[in-house]
Amino acid sequence: MPVPDVLLNNGKTIPILGLGTWGSPKGEVVQAVKDAIDIGYRHIDCAHVYQNEDEVGEGIEAKIAEGVVKREELFITSKLWNTFHSPALVRGALETTLKNLRLDYLDLYLIHWPMGYKEGGPLFPNDDLGKIAYSDVDYVDTWKEMEKLVEAGLVKSIGVSNFNKRQVERVLEVAAIPPVTNQIECHPYLTQKKLIEFCKSKNIAITAYSPLGSPNRPWAKPDDPVLLQDAKIVAIADKYGKTSAQILIRYQLQLGNIVIPKSVTKSRIASNFDVFNFDLSAEDIATIDNFNCNGRFVPLDNHRTHPHHPFANDEY
Repeated sequence: MPVPDVLLNNGKTIPILGLGTWGSPKGEVVQAVKDAIDIGYRHIDCAHVYQNEDEVGEGIEAKIAEGVVKREELFITSKLWNTFHSPALVRGALETTLKNLRLDYLDLYLIHWPMGYKEGGPLFPNDDLGKIAYSDVDYVDTWKEMEKLVEAGLVKSIGVSNFNKRQVERVLEVAAIPPVTNQIECHPYLTQKKLIEFCKSKNIAITAYSPLGSPNRPWAKPDDPVLLQDAKIVAIADKYGKTSAQILIRYQLQLGNIVIPKSVTKSRIASNFDVFNFDLSAEDIATIDNFNCNGRFVPLDNHRTHPHHPFANDEY
């Protein structure tokens, strides 16, 4: 069954379901990408900071060489990391990603976070106190360089990730090319209703990351809630004869959000794709909506002193 597309504000389309690769361990990503393409995925979400784009590229290249898929049938997203916000570094960062992915262009390139880090060193640079070293680059200046990548034909669409309402507004104030999407953490514990409503009012699509609650996030504590094991989600899954993951993915799809669940396990990659043959009732959607508790799994609390931290003032 073909995956439905979402129409973006520039007239291009994106498959509503994709394969996420955050936290996908090196050594397993090539096969995961091959499996996903064989199963029917045509949208793959990547980022430089995940440090596995070379393996994603190897998997893509193999499936194109086999004739399973053509490049133009794929939708590949990547993200500009925080240490490359300086306008002079944006194009070079993209070119590194393209080289790693073995591609001539990206379908979508996002500013990964509104927060810039000190340039020219490691991905997570530290200051003398051992805290993240910040850059004073303003993301609106970064955005103007992102637009040049479109003009150069290196990317088809550009967008943002982890931007709050005011940060999206600031980009729109300077944008000749408006962002096509805002990729944000979104799941039943963090429904993001206000931010989603705002973005959609500006014709900006929402891409939901961590739709399954990112159970493998490195900073998880033993007593943290596990979304996939939430008894209320399990009960809804049992009702439909589906897995908890399928319910959580279907929930995002019915809200109209693009969704990018991550797995490197073939059976789960296939199961996560098997979500187009049922509908959640309006009553069950409303029930899941009520789980919201502003529960972020990716809060970046240790960055709250950054002037562009998107969650520092409980802004949406």
